[in-house]
Amino acid sequence: MLTAEELSMLRKAGETAAAARSLGMDMVREGVKLYDVAQEVEGYIRGKGCGLAFPCNISVNEIAAHYTPSVNDKSVFEAGDVVKVDCGAEVGGFVGDTAGTVEVGTKRHTALIEASKRARDTVAEIVGAGTPICEIGRVVEMCMHQGGFKPIRNLCGHEIKPYNLHAGVSIPNYHNGDSDKLTSGMVVAIEPFATNGEGIVLNGPLGNIVRIQRERKLADPKAQEFFDYAKGEFKTFPFCARSCDFPDAERHVRTLIRHGVLTGYPQFIEARKGMVSQHEHTFYIAGERAEVTTLP
Repeated sequence: MLTAEELSMLRKAGETAAAARSLGMDMVREGVKLYDVAQEVEGYIRGKGCGLAFPCNISVNEIAAHYTPSVNDKSVFEAGDVVKVDCGAEVGGFVGDTAGTVEVGTKRHTALIEASKRARDTVAEIVGAGTPICEIGRVVEMCMHQGGFKPIRNLCGHEIKPYNLHAGVSIPNYHNGDSDKLTSGMVVAIEPFATNGEGIVLNGPLGNIVRIQRERKLADPKAQEFFDYAKGEFKTFPFCARSCDFPDAERHVRTLIRHGVLTGYPQFIEARKGMVSQHEHTFYIAGERAEVTTLP
């Protein structure tokens, strides 16, 4: 179980991430730059005294996850886009991880968006200490099928530990037969993804998000200085060049990827280019009913 101080940090991270998520979703309008939304979301998190648990993901249409705009990204939202805003705040390594989906200017995909939201909210009513992991997946899958959609089977929620965003237990979006149970003291992110496509994602091109893969001495002193900065600023969490307050960060990130110091995250793209919606909360498992730390 978390101490009172640890729980306070977890709650602050969750409350901050939730407010940042709402801010980002409210900004999604036709003609607005993806870059501007990401900057505002991350600026809000930092302005509240929190660190970034990962770059603000803004994944559009068939892209399910792992895209964040670069500094030079001029792309804007278009009518009919289905936009996932996924953000995370951290305080002392404790994380609030949350996401929501909005449609730009039309209502063609309302049912799809409601399917992932309904799945997340239904799970919130049953999850707690002793809940079988497969039961969470069963509920998610049931909610998707009720709306005529599919869960994305090879994406899942995850346990979160201090300074470790994806740790331990995975939370499936379908009934996978895992009879292991959630236990008191766990922190888990549950994130149903719904689609009108195949229900599987494939790896696409890199989405501008990286993490430290290994440490090694770099011959280029500026590259070494950048690496030391990134390690101090983001610790073990994923990051992107856009979020770095360091000159020529884009070039340094490319250099460190070539040297194997950093590794990039591929975009997750629905196999049949189906539309994808996502809703996510972070839960603290503290009894028969979990505490949702990322409520508005």
